[in-house]
Amino acid sequence: MPKQAVLLLAHGTPDTVDQVPEYLRNVVSGRPLPQTVIDEIQHRYSLIGHSPLTEITLEQGRLAEEELAAQGKPVKVYVGMRNWRPYIPDVVRQMRADGVEEAAVLCLAPHNSRTSVGLYRRAVEAEAGGVRIDFTSGWARHPLLIEAFAERLRPALKSLSAEVGHPVPVLFTAHSVPCRTVQTPAASEGQPRLWPGEGADPYAEEAKATATLVAAQLPEIRQWWFAFQSQGASGGPWIGPSVESTLDTVAAAGVKALILQPIGFLCDHVEILFDVDRLFKDYAANLGVRLERPESLNSSNLLASAVAGLALEGLARF
Repeated sequence: MPKQAVLLLAHGTPDTVDQVPEYLRNVVSGRPLPQTVIDEIQHRYSLIGHSPLTEITLEQGRLAEEELAAQGKPVKVYVGMRNWRPYIPDVVRQMRADGVEEAAVLCLAPHNSRTSVGLYRRAVEAEAGGVRIDFTSGWARHPLLIEAFAERLRPALKSLSAEVGHPVPVLFTAHSVPCRTVQTPAASEGQPRLWPGEGADPYAEEAKATATLVAAQLPEIRQWWFAFQSQGASGGPWIGPSVESTLDTVAAAGVKALILQPIGFLCDHVEILFDVDRLFKDYAANLGVRLERPESLNSSNLLASAVAGLALEGLARF
């Protein structure tokens, strides 16, 4: 019987502030970035001290491996990063050296996009050699993913609502991407689509679908918004609406307290620990809005069960 394994893919993050320039070169595939951008990102990393993405992702892999064993499928779970160590090509080469012949591969970014999942897939396939790959492209609507986000959101929503004396609304977010990566070929002539339609990259629709399903799990949510966060500094427009413009709308509607849940991310890292916990909280405070965030999924058992279930489905397809 062929030797099987699971490979989880993630974005990656540098270990120290000094490694940020090399990391950013990986993110933009070697294209030059203004020094001001590099300096700003180094500054953000210095303020949070350290991005825990790598440690948390490795822990998520360990938990998924335990869950697979508990379900009678004791296979090794590998973790590879696109932009930092352990790099995807190095991990795939190690899998080959370990004798792996079939691998279920999925990205720890549940919303499919050419700029994330598509790039990760190409990195795996370029090194796969004789290893047969089953790739899960997206899992934005997976019931256990939705339940995991709802499980984290519920206590935060209950606590803040009780404190202010009335139900508070929710703002769901996902990472923005450049418009050029999600628009259809026809949209490239003239104005880009900020909310892509049928035939376009599915990222925007999948991100909003996750938010819609999470909100449906919590009937106490009477009002919610969705926005894209952390727009980059590269040329050209990025998809919106932005968190900042949405917070302007929220404040104008008279909202004084708000929960922000980043449903585009499965663990803590700089876009949560700085962008949400510092930048957006301060922006909201200046508008007279109190902004709170639920705990990230991180080592959620429900998330581990979702990942293990997807891996089992992938392995069964061989």
